[in-house]
Amino acid sequence: MRNFKITTTGLSILILLSGFCFNLNELSAQTKKKDRARINADYVKVVGGEHYLNIKASARIDRKTVELADLDLTIYQLVDEEEVELGVTRTNSAGLSKYIFKNFNDLKPDSLGMYHILVGFDGNESFRKASREVDFKDVDLTAEWIQKDSLNYIRATLVEKISDSALMEMPLKVRVERIFRPLTIGEDYYETDEMGQIEVEIEDGIPGVDGNLNIEVVLSESDDYGTVISKITAPVGTVIVDESTYDSRTMWSPRGKTPYFLLGVTYSFIIVVWGLFIYLFINLVRIFKS
Repeated sequence: MRNFKITTTGLSILILLSGFCFNLNELSAQTKKKDRARINADYVKVVGGEHYLNIKASARIDRKTVELADLDLTIYQLVDEEEVELGVTRTNSAGLSKYIFKNFNDLKPDSLGMYHILVGFDGNESFRKASREVDFKDVDLTAEWIQKDSLNYIRATLVEKISDSALMEMPLKVRVERIFRPLTIGEDYYETDEMGQIEVEIEDGIPGVDGNLNIEVVLSESDDYGTVISKITAPVGTVIVDESTYDSRTMWSPRGKTPYFLLGVTYSFIIVVWGLFIYLFINLVRIFKS
């Protein structure tokens, strides 16, 4: 066997080559192009209920918009140019997330009554960091059921909280809650008057459970106030008559509620068939014995 000697010069060259390859791989990883994440966020207030953000995360990959699932997002409030962390949320398989403000009254508006919320993404191996700022003011939207000349109306009032002033010419929608999609009452929207109010007549004949209608008044996607929803239950609907035949014995009822006449016909047919088989069997036995 031969003895190989590694000189100091050869060892230095080997170390330099290894370091060069490592730096080359690291540089390649750093220069790998990352896609840009896109974040959209809308503020929603349910009067007497939740304040939350509807968030959607997506990216443009190969000229196609792709929803970003399992993306960790951090929610901040911007106060005096400082970022105060409020919490974190994660997108679902459709790239959507709902972040509920746990203590909205603890948030601090600026001198003009504006809230500044930041949704931030720190980035990962595939996407660059991104953020979206949401700015809004707080408003009061009240709704009530009134009667005028034996007709039923919904009256809604929109007031800005910090200035306690009525908001004019703001578009409000009035609709009835339904299982799949709300039913709009009257026109697509109604603009508030100088008192910040609208009055919308409730049409007759709208069905409701026990005659009650769950009515919503909505300020939708306002640039200054976001989406605000006020709900009220009014006994102005038409009582729903239960025409269900689930507990009746019909042809389309469950197996346990088969009509009696059909059961009688079926069992009679079975008895006749089995009786015929027994009669033939007895005759065969007699013939065999004889």
